[in-house]
Parts: sequence; structure tokens; C-alpha cells
Amino acid sequence: MYNSQLWKTFWNFIVHHYDGEKEDLVKINVPKSKSLEAACLALDVGYRHVDTAYAYQVEEEIGQAIQSKIKAGVVKREDLFITTKLWCGCFRPELVKPALEKSLKNLQLDYVDLYLIHYPVPMKPGDNESPLDENGKFLLDTVDFCDTWERLEECKDAGLVKSIGVSNFNHRQLERILNKPGLKYKPVCNQVECHLYLNQSKLLDYCESKDIVLVAYGALGTQRYKEWVDQNSPVLLNDPVLCDVAKKNKRSPALIALRYLIQRGIVPLAQSFKGNEMRENLQVFGFQLSPEDMKTLDGLNKNFRYLPAEFLVDHPEYPFVEEY
Repeated sequence: MYNSQLWKTFWNFIVHHYDGEKEDLVKINVPKSKSLEAACLALDVGYRHVDTAYAYQVEEEIGQAIQSKIKAGVVKREDLFITTKLWCGCFRPELVKPALEKSLKNLQLDYVDLYLIHYPVPMKPGDNESPLDENGKFLLDTVDFCDTWERLEECKDAGLVKSIGVSNFNHRQLERILNKPGLKYKPVCNQVECHLYLNQSKLLDYCESKDIVLVAYGALGTQRYKEWVDQNSPVLLNDPVLCDVAKKNKRSPALIALRYLIQRGIVPLAQSFKGNEMRENLQVFGFQLSPEDMKTLDGLNKNFRYLPAEFLVDHPEYPFVEEY
């Protein structure tokens, strides 16, 4: 039941919080007042799906926004779809439930609608979300994510989360969970980088064959975070082919990029602090792209990844060595 409803519920859309000038390698630092303001604005505009993560360090502000809007009568809890994620340093089975409970406390919620394993790569646990050795390399761990998955299943049974899924998993890693002895709940979704330059067609086909929803972050080509993204990489929304399709349809390049994903059955996540952009993104349901336009946009795929998560590359579970 939950998976069959998930796509529709997801498409109450997304709020992602960032500040393009202030990031480190594994978390995005946002002025607290700015993230709170953005979350409140998004809920006022009409967004009902909030995607966050412990690593983003804005769960408390999102919780404040949610509670303020519930008290003001703007939304009801049952109208919202709240997603958060288990960070890599909490893969050890005994750490999973406490990590979720901490996120719930931050969010001021009794449950979240979706809880994801953030990456398939475990890090050493500790107080620091970015544990480094003396050479500045990340301290990685050897936990089997299938063991972590069992504890997510227990969290679902305990009513702390409605659905569970993964993020940044390749098809072989998904297959390992699906084939795990004693599997109780399969992942309802896989959240991955996906956009016109990385259209994930093979991973989409695989996920659809397993009734797993593909969720796209970086749907507009990312916000080009300085520490994460090569500043010489192409700017997706400036692509001349995309701009031509946008002009033809009398829409912005951003709307075309989002609509392209929707028509392929992908849930795109959009990012903004600006009310006018939030409102514009919601117009994505007001038109359709022709088969010819879809084929033209298919041709933009370069298998290009803006966010390769190179800080995890030394681990055998690094997901992006696979084609999909």
C-alpha cells in the first residue's frame, strides 16, 4: 500500500535547505534563521513534502517551522510527508534507533513518513559527523548495510517511521537488500542524483522492475556547492538545447528540467530559498512535454555526475563505480 501511494504523496514536492557559500564535505551549514524562514515560506506556498537529513543540520529549524504552521492552522501533520536520513556514522545496528529518535526529537515529531540510509558507505561512529584520521581522510567502517537495514525494519514496526528506503545505492547494492534472507520490507525508494545530464535510465528501469520509486536530487543540476562541485562543470540550466525546448514551450528551463523527470516517473527534488522560485516550481503540473521534446531532452544525457561523493571513494561499497 505505502509504495503504491508514495509517488503521489511525494509530489506534494520538496524543500531542501542549503547555503551555496557555506558548506563542508558532508554537511551543508545554513544560517539558522534562514533555514527556518525558508521552511515556513515553503509550507505557506503549498509545499507538503519536506526532505531533510541529520547531516544537513537543519532538522531543528524544520521542526520549528512544522510546529508553528500546525499551530497556526496552515497544515495538519497528516497532510505532510517528512523525509529524513540515517547518517553514515550510525550504521552499527545499536546506533540506528537512537539516531532516528534524535532526528524525531529535532523535528518535534512522533514519526517520519520516510527514513533513508543516506549512503551505502559506513563511517566510524562518534560525536563528529565527519571523522577524519591524521591525514585528513575520512574514517570509514566495515558495517554491512544489510544489518543496518534490519534495524530500519524494526523502527518501522515500532511506528517511528511509515516507510523506509535508501539513497545513493547502485543496483547491485539494492539487489543485496532485496535478496537478504528474512527481508521484511523492501526499500520503497532510492534517492539519487538525477537530471538531464545524468538521466539514470538504466537505474530507473531496474527500480521500476522492483517497484522502487526513483527520487532525484540535483534535479536542476545542483546548486554548484564550491566544496563539492567542479566550478568548471557545465551549468545545466544554461544548456542551449534545454533553453530551446523551454522557449518552445514558453516555460523556464527549470520547469522543463523538472517536467522531464516527472514524465519519466521520477520524483524530482527542487531547491530554493526564494518564494517566486518555489511558486514557479509548483507550475510543473500545468503542462506536458511532447514525445519529440522528451526525445530531444533524452539526448542531453552525458552520464555526468556533479556530486561524486569522493570522500567515500576508498570504501569497497562506494556506489558510483557501477554504471548504474
